[in-house]
Amino acid sequence: MASDELAKKLNRRNIINEAGEDGSDAPRIMPSMKVFNPYTEFPEFSRSQIKGYEKMFETYDTGRDKYIDLQELKVFMEKLGCPQTHLGLKAMIHEVDEDNDNKISFREFLLIFRKAQAGEFEEGSGLQQLAALSEVDVDEVGVGEASKFFQSKINQQGQSSKFEAEIRAEQEEKRRAAEEKKQRRAEFQAKAAKFT
Repeated sequence: MASDELAKKLNRRNIINEAGEDGSDAPRIMPSMKVFNPYTEFPEFSRSQIKGYEKMFETYDTGRDKYIDLQELKVFMEKLGCPQTHLGLKAMIHEVDEDNDNKISFREFLLIFRKAQAGEFEEGSGLQQLAALSEVDVDEVGVGEASKFFQSKINQQGQSSKFEAEIRAEQEEKRRAAEEKKQRRAEFQAKAAKFT
């Protein structure tokens, strides 16, 4: 009885198949799905860039389904100031949609920026505009500063230990925050001891 329940749970999770390839009724384990790790699959981006892209992706994934669909992409492009036609939006999705689900996953979203860096998009295409405009917040830095931004991006690509430096900085920040929390707790306990 317990093995039947386990088999049902595994089958619901697509881990086992009901019949083997030879037609036998013996269940077999399905190959595990590959886990997507943006830091190893997209080494050309720094950790902070990937986190920025993730935040941007989550902002426009209003359905919270881990995909940007046609309507969400429409809103995204309008906010960037580059509205697209319905056919233009479909073409944008088709250009990076590797699994043909007519949506953009986070992995496919990162492909937009990889392809833009490699110059794989036609000049003025929707995806090229999306990549260029989402990289620079012109309202924040101004048009004159945009050229400096792109030059710093070029310089940044040459750093060999960019991940290590970012990880160390994150760890140092966490350590500092933990130390401050510990100190505040000790001060609170000292004050509380006066009242007991």
